[in-house]
Amino acid sequence: MDISEQNRLFYNDGYLMGQRVATKNTKEKITLQKAVNAMYKSIDELIDSFLKFSENHGVKPDCKKGCGYCCHQPVFANSYEIEYLGKYIRENFTRSQQQEILKRAKEKNGKTTNLKEKDLQNFKFPCPLLMNNTCIAYPARPIACRIYLSTKTDSCIHFFKDPKDEKEYPQLLDFPIRTGRIINQGFYEALKENGISAHEYKLEEGLAGYLENIKLN
Repeated sequence: MDISEQNRLFYNDGYLMGQRVATKNTKEKITLQKAVNAMYKSIDELIDSFLKFSENHGVKPDCKKGCGYCCHQPVFANSYEIEYLGKYIRENFTRSQQQEILKRAKEKNGKTTNLKEKDLQNFKFPCPLLMNNTCIAYPARPIACRIYLSTKTDSCIHFFKDPKDEKEYPQLLDFPIRTGRIINQGFYEALKENGISAHEYKLEEGLAGYLENIKLN
């Protein structure tokens, strides 16, 4: 199977998940939260299968808990991902912990709001959910975080220290990035076709809005 055929199948998978949210058939209709959870599960399972195959051929990610270099760069997520993440935070953290996350999110958003696209891509500042170099909301992390897998930590460290060096970038696995993005695109398009709006936010921007009870579109 060539890549174009793979892409079509992955897009259709995401599209069908999105359609289940908006269908008029009440027996099949599910909540947006459950649909996002199903999409995450599908992406995680695909990546796990891919990694098992890759490791048998001597290729595996160098990522590990406590690394955190990629958690200092911009992350973008659709509003339904933000809401899924925000709900997880509301259900699993105390009020004071939520206020600390909100404080961190607003701080980062204040630093990134007026940056030009190129400057934003190279800007390094810790994610509001990064504490002790670990994601405190890991099970609910957005797709952008799930699909970012590097085969060489040194390349991530170099990008962290010298993001303007265009000769060397993090050595990422292509399949997880491509698969996750395409499935999410199919999901997004299905919602859009059925009148359910979804917009992309910087993670800190969306999270600050959600925790301040600002409705996300």
